[in-house]
Order: sequence, then structure tokens, then C-alpha cells
Amino acid sequence: MTTAAKALHSPPVSNRLFISDLHLDGVADLRFARFIECLDVEAPQVDEIFILGDLFEAWIGDDDDGELAEQVCTALRRASAGTKLCFMPGNRDFLCSAGFAERSGATLVEDPFLTEDGLILAHGDALCTDDTAYQRLRKEVRNPQWQRDMLARPLTERRKIAADLRLASAASKASKAEVIMDVNLGAVHKLFRDLDAKVMVHGHTHRPGVHRSAGGIRYVLGDWAHCGWLLRQTGQDRRLECFSLALPYA
Repeated sequence: MTTAAKALHSPPVSNRLFISDLHLDGVADLRFARFIECLDVEAPQVDEIFILGDLFEAWIGDDDDGELAEQVCTALRRASAGTKLCFMPGNRDFLCSAGFAERSGATLVEDPFLTEDGLILAHGDALCTDDTAYQRLRKEVRNPQWQRDMLARPLTERRKIAADLRLASAASKASKAEVIMDVNLGAVHKLFRDLDAKVMVHGHTHRPGVHRSAGGIRYVLGDWAHCGWLLRQTGQDRRLECFSLALPYA
């Protein structure tokens, strides 16, 4: 097992919720309202909630004093009082660190992460190895020195940089073939082998579905765009669910 895949030291649980790719960018957005409602409804009923990255469209640092950061952290802290809440940073919120965990009450987990009952959890971007340009960028922004330099800048400057990076990302995606922005199956099977597991859950690709192969079964979470996506685990049963963002969560 790699050092980035340490399991939580707790008994296996039977009721879990997995979500990712909400890309929250304002408190007036329907995604924000449904997310708060989802937490309030589900936290008292499940043993664990895993947020597998890209909760935010951009996270500029744990000192973010914006309204969205404050309200999301408040909602997460309320949920963490009733359930185990785990957060895995994604490619949009990779600057979430100890300060975010303290503000939100969430337990930060590394990517990939292996649960004690043998589920591989990942954001999914590291598996998109055919997109070599993105992998170079990912390596750059995950460098501790790059992050220290970024976090040393004023909040206003970081907000501008984050906005520019989002525009650049959108332009880059528009010029790329769809196939290279999906996971590489070789990378998927290698992770199955490396962690000696048969079930994987990830997001990032915005292509929800259930994929079975010789390596194992892979659940892909969807982004909260046309609807809200989650994976619900009850005992050994796991199912993808999609719910309306236009209606209150129930």
C-alpha cells in the first residue's frame, strides 16, 4: 500500500455517501442550496460522507474570507457533528489543507485513499494520464514551493489568478479530444493492482457510470450540472443516484 493510501482506523461501516465535482462558486447558485440541504438531510442518517474533490470551482487558500467559503465551512462543520465527514482535495481545490479542515470539521484524506473495507477512493484526475499537458500542470501546482508562493500573495491577487486559470482551463478543454480527458484504463487497472482492491470510486471526468472490468468495478460520480449526483452505499449495495437541482433535496 502506498503512503498516500492509508485507511482510516475505524471499523468498516455500512452506510456511506460519496459526492464530488459540485464546483460551487456562489451562494446564490442552486448547487449551493441543494448541497446544504443534502448535508442536513443525510448527515444524521449515514456513517460517513466522502467529498472526493472539486467541491469548489476554485479554493484560493484556507484564509479565504469570502461568503461562500464561510457558509460552506459552517455547513460542513454542522454535518461533521453527526457523521464522519472526509474531504479529498481535487484539481480545483487542491489548496485545501489543515486550515480548511479546522474550519470545516472535515478529515482530509489523500489521493488515492483505501478504506479499511477495501474501496479505492480518488478524485480521478491523476488517472487521466493521456492528457500529458494537464499532468504537467498538475505536477507544477502540487509542488509545495509553488503553493507557498501562491499562498503568500494577497487574497485579491489570488482571486484574479484563479479566475485566469479557470478561463485558461476552459480554453484548453475546448481544443482537446474528448478521449484524452477520460481516465486511462491502464492507469485504472494499475491502481487496482497496486492497492489490491476490486472497487473504486472517483469523479473528475463528469462522466457518471458504473464500469466493470477484469480489474474490478469502478463507480464514476457525476458533476452537479444538470442534476446532483451521489453514490449511496448501504451494506454491500452501492447505487448511483441523480436528483433535481431545481427542487428541494429530500
